[in-house]
Amino acid sequence: MYLYGASGHAKVIFDILTAMGKHVDGVFDDNDAVKMLCGIHVDHIWSGQSPIIISIGDNRTRKKIANRLSCEFEKAIHPSSIISPSVNIDEGTVVMAGTIINADANIGKHCIINTGASIDHECVVGNYVHISPHATLCGNVHIDEGSWIGAGVTVVPGIQIGEWCEVKAGAVVIHDVPDNAVVAGVPAKVIKFNK
Repeated sequence: MYLYGASGHAKVIFDILTAMGKHVDGVFDDNDAVKMLCGIHVDHIWSGQSPIIISIGDNRTRKKIANRLSCEFEKAIHPSSIISPSVNIDEGTVVMAGTIINADANIGKHCIINTGASIDHECVVGNYVHISPHATLCGNVHIDEGSWIGAGVTVVPGIQIGEWCEVKAGAVVIHDVPDNAVVAGVPAKVIKFNK
């Protein structure tokens, strides 16, 4: 198992893999200043090793690297997470400690489902989405590609959040959110649009 990216996010994935009984054989990072991660020497040139997890928190960077690499991607799911057997989790996704994912949820490629997040029945989480710590998606929420749901956010049932949105920490989302919107507050309102 290999990690691409040697940030703090990679340390958490390293711990998840260890808890799963898997060994990290190597770590790669484009930043020459990073030398070690969890006692493993960091290489600065990827030579095609796999399976690999892209251990980078930024959604756009994770997508860029995934599109560039031609290899087998692995997923990491912390043993303390509670996941219904009817859930589908695609390649490259990481699920942190204490997460709950309920029946018929569908989690896309290269997502981050962070510590203590709750994803209820029939939610659809698109590729490259980050659900931050202790965020709650109620039933049948749809989140499109690349969106970032901040820490402690609550999304009420049936809401659609568009592509590449940002929902600020602590927001309560009670209306659909258009593509590229940044929303904040209780209830959440659009405060700007990303380009």
